[in-house]
Amino acid sequence: MSLYAIADLHLSLGEDKPMDIFQGWNDYTSRLRDNWNSLVTKDDTVVIAGDISWAMKLEQIYEDFKFIDELNGKKIILKGNHDYWWGTKSKIDKFLFDNSLNSISVLFNNAYKCGEYSVCGTRGWFLENESAEDTRVLNREVGRLSVSIQAALALGGEPVVFLHYPPVYGNIECKEIMDVLRKNGIKKCYYGHIHGRKGFVNAVEGNYDNINFKLISCDKVSFMPVLVR
Repeated sequence: MSLYAIADLHLSLGEDKPMDIFQGWNDYTSRLRDNWNSLVTKDDTVVIAGDISWAMKLEQIYEDFKFIDELNGKKIILKGNHDYWWGTKSKIDKFLFDNSLNSISVLFNNAYKCGEYSVCGTRGWFLENESAEDTRVLNREVGRLSVSIQAALALGGEPVVFLHYPPVYGNIECKEIMDVLRKNGIKKCYYGHIHGRKGFVNAVEGNYDNINFKLISCDKVSFMPVLVR
């Protein structure tokens, strides 16, 4: 059993918001499906780190999630900044159950054991927070990350953190998120959100403060899930 990760699928199979208009995203759903199924087996797990569907409401995600469910392996999803359809975990779980989307699980204040690793994480938030509302959301995300990491530690595996927003970009840190990673001795962190060549230039990858970071947005990894373990 292997563990993979990818982010920013930006699916719109049930909505009229195709990503093909952006450079490098031509025929991306077919490329993603073919790449995924050539690599991932039915016994593997893939973490999808946010920005999954352009749907605005939960009942509009079916076509996108049917596409995901039909891909090989088990999938663990977490929220991105464009996942406006996201509701409570119980509502999403019910939607998945009611629609027999049985290969998909939700990462939200919890963790999942995958071999010797335990998958944990949350959406994260902006690197710089100037408003009281930003600070409130950031503090909530810090709490969720801490809860998820503790759940991972309780499962007994090495916690691997998945975020949507980067906790560090260029020379700017989201100190509150980074402090949680440092405090808990996290060694691996995967994130998405960053797109395009200009964005990739300042993306932090490899060792940073004893944590190995990896950017896994779809266009950065050529629509191919990245091997974690």
